[in-house]
Amino acid sequence: MAQAPLAKQADRLERTDRLEQADVERIVTETSELTAELYVFPDIGARLGELLGERAAAGRYAGVTSPPELAGLVTEDLQSVNGDPHLRLKHHPDEIPDLPGPEMMVAMISAQAARTMGGVASVQWLDGNVALLELRPLLFPPSMVGGAFAAAMQLIAPAEALILDLRHTVGGDPNAVAMLCSYLFGDEPVHLIDIYEREGDRTTQSWTLPYVPGARFGDTKPVYVLTSATTFSGGEELAYDLQQHGRAVLVGERTKGGAHPRIGRRVHPHLEVTIPTGRAISPISGTNWEGVGVLPDIEVPADQALDRAHELARVAIKPVPHQAGPADETGPADETGPTNETSTAPGGNGRAPDPASASRDSGSAVPAGNGSAA
Repeated sequence: MAQAPLAKQADRLERTDRLEQADVERIVTETSELTAELYVFPDIGARLGELLGERAAAGRYAGVTSPPELAGLVTEDLQSVNGDPHLRLKHHPDEIPDLPGPEMMVAMISAQAARTMGGVASVQWLDGNVALLELRPLLFPPSMVGGAFAAAMQLIAPAEALILDLRHTVGGDPNAVAMLCSYLFGDEPVHLIDIYEREGDRTTQSWTLPYVPGARFGDTKPVYVLTSATTFSGGEELAYDLQQHGRAVLVGERTKGGAHPRIGRRVHPHLEVTIPTGRAISPISGTNWEGVGVLPDIEVPADQALDRAHELARVAIKPVPHQAGPADETGPADETGPTNETSTAPGGNGRAPDPASASRDSGSAVPAGNGSAA
């Protein structure tokens, strides 16, 4: 008798993991209709909807019996026109909540946040009074994890430099990006990004916040952001926004290249169609990182990025040795006069440094250009 519940569960899993042809046809049709209706670029959405219908009629999905296989085929077709990495039929090993779209996404994201300490994977103190903050897998909405963000930022606030590790950050909420950036700038709001949405043909601006819980890290101390080829979506936005404003030096690899916020719809217990309904637009570059990724200021393999950033941070905050001069012979220098100290670290007046002084290859700690890889 003890085996009966397990047997029933196995039977249920087998049924949901095996697709009949009618299931395949329904899933492809729903995916086609949702894409045509919601995709941020209406002409491409309509084209993709027709494409899925043509592929289905040609027998491309005939004989498919497993959700992962169907997800792979449909995703390949969805991305065949413009390569949007957010546009896909995504397979989930765990069953997707049977809820309306927005409620489903909230349930899934909140469960993931609870399993991952709100995305605050690590806070460390490194030699030289350098703080290391690792965020992964997602930048969860502040409505869910704002307290965790605030606590982490209080721990790093006294440090002389910050290394922000986004090498495994694969998505996130624009409001989370705004909250985190707010700790790295001053009190005056900074215009970070605009999000255009197809629904309502509207654009929403994202700014840093005039108030944050606790102390800010501030806008004068050096910040280094670690990136990898895995860094994606919301993680890319955080890196891109900081780079565009000259607030951080990016160290690591070119990121994956997804700048289109998406929604999700359940079309099967284990299949979610994810559809971009908007696109990011930088108020500085007028574009975004879609399809090209965010190019780091200093390119190194991802597994070497932390060591390189730590080295740069220690150099940036190291006091400049005093050099003897006339003032040493005649008396103390005027304390209000100019000094001989210089810095190649981000921060200071909060403005981006002269692009001509930047170098991606020399190991310079100055951000290169406007950060656009386009």
